[in-house]
Amino acid sequence: MKIALDPTPYHHSHSLLEFPRVVADLGYKYMQMTPHGDFIPFYNHPKADDELVGQLGKACKDAGIEIASILPVLRWSGPDEDAREAAVRYWKRAIQIAVDLGVSTMNTEFSGRPEKAEESERAFYRSMEELLPIIEREGIDLLIDPHPDDFVEEGLAAIRVIRGVNSKNVGMVYVASHSFHMKNQPLEIMRAAGDKLRLVHVADTMDHHASHGLRYITNPPGNPVRVHQHLKVGDGDVNWDEFFGGLKEIGFLDREDTVMVSSVFAEDDKADEVSRYQLATMEQYVQKVSV
Repeated sequence: MKIALDPTPYHHSHSLLEFPRVVADLGYKYMQMTPHGDFIPFYNHPKADDELVGQLGKACKDAGIEIASILPVLRWSGPDEDAREAAVRYWKRAIQIAVDLGVSTMNTEFSGRPEKAEESERAFYRSMEELLPIIEREGIDLLIDPHPDDFVEEGLAAIRVIRGVNSKNVGMVYVASHSFHMKNQPLEIMRAAGDKLRLVHVADTMDHHASHGLRYITNPPGNPVRVHQHLKVGDGDVNWDEFFGGLKEIGFLDREDTVMVSSVFAEDDKADEVSRYQLATMEQYVQKVSV
């Protein structure tokens, strides 16, 4: 298992090519590349040309770290056909960037719209029909997160959609801070996913269902909003003993092809302190459940 840092908290304080040194200085050996304006921005065509990709690879080598995963977020399941077709083109360039960087793991979100779930599912499988031959040819491990406000948000439902792709190259991401949107208990989802679960994001969140639904209040009542956070471990309601124990039970912690990512976004002003805390805490939990 690789333990990686998502450098999103450093997007406004450091340049893209500085990320590898920042990650190394914080004690991590791996980094996850998430959407960035100079790399693969949200919903738009990748902006990194071959020269910049080469410079990023060199920066990683010089810092002594590796990119464990690349996370594009594109409208590949959108019910708008023009946007979907564009997203497929963007995906092809994103895959080429991953190949050029020597990265075999890509993770993403289902995207699409929950109020148009049927149309979005059709769009998703249409995109996969075109992308899957490329993914399999290049040996990419594509892992998908049922993100709040996607066309599929629930954990077991996500596994069914992934299973429908019928490829060993496609698996699941479990984001701990999405736990209270996924309907089923973490351990139930992990057991059902088995070896399809190959990447997790470690960040805490509060249970928005708590206090008889009044933990968070939006007005007017009934707004179709999704609320979650990316806090450091211990600042929310996620059951971390269950989370790490479940990963141990399904063999996630003992595999070479799995990735665990610290993805805390709520405390940029203390990013160094929080990133080091996350690494130490993840390692402590892994050791605890492995004894």
